[in-house]
Amino acid sequence: MTTEFKVHTLAEMAANGQEAELLFWVGCAGSFDERAQKITKAVAKLLHKAGVKFAVLGTEESCTGDPAKRAGNEFLFQMMAMQNISVLNSYQVKKIVTACPHCFNTIKNEYPQLDGHYEVVHHTTLLNQLLNEGRLKIEGGAFKGKRITYHDSCYLGRANEVYEAPRALIEKLDAALVEMKHSKAQGLCCGAGGAQMFKEAENGKQEVNMLRAQEMLETGATTVAAACPFCMTMLRDGIKNNNKEQEVQVLDVAELIANAMDL
Repeated sequence: MTTEFKVHTLAEMAANGQEAELLFWVGCAGSFDERAQKITKAVAKLLHKAGVKFAVLGTEESCTGDPAKRAGNEFLFQMMAMQNISVLNSYQVKKIVTACPHCFNTIKNEYPQLDGHYEVVHHTTLLNQLLNEGRLKIEGGAFKGKRITYHDSCYLGRANEVYEAPRALIEKLDAALVEMKHSKAQGLCCGAGGAQMFKEAENGKQEVNMLRAQEMLETGATTVAAACPFCMTMLRDGIKNNNKEQEVQVLDVAELIANAMDL
């Protein structure tokens, strides 16, 4: 089991004359959503285990502005983005990792237009790199032989073409990776993107996450792997709607790795 450790803020490290090699951007969901907080803890434990000198912004971190932009409020997005960029640049941040594809996409692809230039990686890419470098080692077969299916987040997959890193991590668990009917470039949205997470569903024959839940169950997988806190919520709701929450668990890829390492 991992011993207790303290995650420092950039402000604390700066006050002690130290520098972080990596900023962990937690995001709104990872900070305030009870389920997503478990993902945040899993990522922090894995970074600590790998000996990565990382820090967070703490109360200095604000929403990236992604929901505002997707909802059409460009002015609000730019205000929020410029506030974050000001904070990031004041600490001379170079590299950022985040467990949220929405934060990842926004900081990576949209902040540069507002003079926010950083190397941004998704946590699945970084964890795969740490395992390949031997800084993390999976010991134990918690998921050996188990059927796991992976849901591609829109902002991670189609928007940024990160398809292989999450799957490579699942394969490192010696699990049986089974693909859904729609995957990779043909992946199906969970229904939360584009600020849809924060509004009521519109009239239609079927909600998207219920359709996605059917595809998940058709694989016969006992575990659904996600890599986005928005997707996590929608996929879990879909499983619950089918009364399968006792049979099928939804876990972030980072949680799978942390569980396999008994962290």
